[in-house]
Amino acid sequence: MAARIRGPAGKWVIVARSKYGVSQEDIVYMQRVSVLLVLLAGGASFGVAQEIKVSWDQVERVSKTTPTLQVVVNPPLRRGSAIHDGAFSSLKNLGADYVRYVPWLPYPKLGVAELEPPADGKTSWDFSLIDPMTEDFMNATEGHSVILNFSTIPAWLFKTPKPVDYSKDPDGVTWDYTQGTELRDPSGKELGDYYGRLVSWYVNGGFTDELGKKHESGHHYKVPYWEVLNEVDFEHKMTAEQYTERYDAIVTGIWKVAPEMKFVGLALAIPGDRPEMFEYFLDHKNHKPGIPLDMISYHFYASPSADQTPEIQQYTFFTQADGFLTNVRYIESIRKRLSPDTGTTVDEIGCISADDSGQGEPHHVTKDIPNSYWNLCGATYAYVFGNLASLGIDVAGESQLVGYPTQFPSVSLVDWNNGLPNARLRILELLKNNFGPGDKIVKTTSGSPYVYALGFAVKSGAHKLLLINKRDRDINLKLPGQAKQVELVDQETKGNPPKTESLGSGSVTLRGYEVAVVTMN
Repeated sequence: MAARIRGPAGKWVIVARSKYGVSQEDIVYMQRVSVLLVLLAGGASFGVAQEIKVSWDQVERVSKTTPTLQVVVNPPLRRGSAIHDGAFSSLKNLGADYVRYVPWLPYPKLGVAELEPPADGKTSWDFSLIDPMTEDFMNATEGHSVILNFSTIPAWLFKTPKPVDYSKDPDGVTWDYTQGTELRDPSGKELGDYYGRLVSWYVNGGFTDELGKKHESGHHYKVPYWEVLNEVDFEHKMTAEQYTERYDAIVTGIWKVAPEMKFVGLALAIPGDRPEMFEYFLDHKNHKPGIPLDMISYHFYASPSADQTPEIQQYTFFTQADGFLTNVRYIESIRKRLSPDTGTTVDEIGCISADDSGQGEPHHVTKDIPNSYWNLCGATYAYVFGNLASLGIDVAGESQLVGYPTQFPSVSLVDWNNGLPNARLRILELLKNNFGPGDKIVKTTSGSPYVYALGFAVKSGAHKLLLINKRDRDINLKLPGQAKQVELVDQETKGNPPKTESLGSGSVTLRGYEVAVVTMN
């Protein structure tokens, strides 16, 4: 049986055996089998250089994929925190597009703008705690596209046996805020109006509330994309029909105030479990006339079981990634059949340690995370990115800017002590600075099952090779010709900027979990 824990932005992840996962006994067995196969193939020596073959003139796809990240609202991002400046500087310096911003459910006062229903001639609209982080996010991403998702619906919009309580401390956690499955207004208009006013606050300088009172913000931000809710397969346990109705209502409400807005739908936590969500949502006849289906989104986290040592996790993470990519291919077949003009963003890609599943227990003390973990998780993201690019996915978003003890530290892209990048963010930086939409993906073959390789003829005309070591050991590679230089992130560079080395040869050695970009002559 599998156990579920809540992950970043409300995600539930499988922490025992899952459709993506394997037991430690299975992994040991597969290791023995793989070693036997290598011996039979005559490649027993890992010191022998494995050949990478690239056909630079054989273009398989023009990439559409943008590497990026998500920023989830939590207390360390509030002004005055020890890491506020460092974290937002890290975000600004990255300069990514399609950055996702998610005020999410554990912190209602940091993400819900109207916590109480209108009563006694007044409303509870209050952005005083929400605005500072949102302003800092918009400033840090100025000049770049963003996807906003205020994912948490005010609890009072749902039918519940009694009013839903929440922490009055802005930093206090309320894990059970998303109660109820039926809206109190079944037409969805009340829901759509809430989001219309919320968006108007940020793009139109303010709004008029339910009682006719004007609220002025002075904000006139450019927000190109709005993602509609988050992980609805768990939050409020929505059916395909319910989500589609609520999507239409929210889009209608937002379009009244922001007619140029584009929308992202679904944001599923475990997409492989809910194929009917894609079948129903992507069928245009299930929507009101004129409702756009600009993009869909869904998520992936690799997660080991509690008995897996760091040495074992390298097998688990990439095996789970392969299972997820199988689901992507299936989802793509549905999308292409029903709504081929709809784009896709996989906007939460990451890893969650087994230790994080116990963070809500009394007296839980976060275990130390080995430095190798950040490289392994970063290599897993790079592997997923490369495969998503080959599949024609539009956006690959790494999760998430800040995690910290008690709030999924294993998902963080920065050091929660100072806000500076760890190896995961540096790998994202490496990918973002080398690859993007318009690059030509060429036929590439790796001579090693432990090395992922993908060749790009980038827009500048250069020939570049993405190499990922899926194992925590050195692997020697024979390159497809003479190479000029290599840019890399490994366990020695850690959170420092990617290292650049001159090559001038036709070979390279990848260190354990290294992610490298080789520029060919």
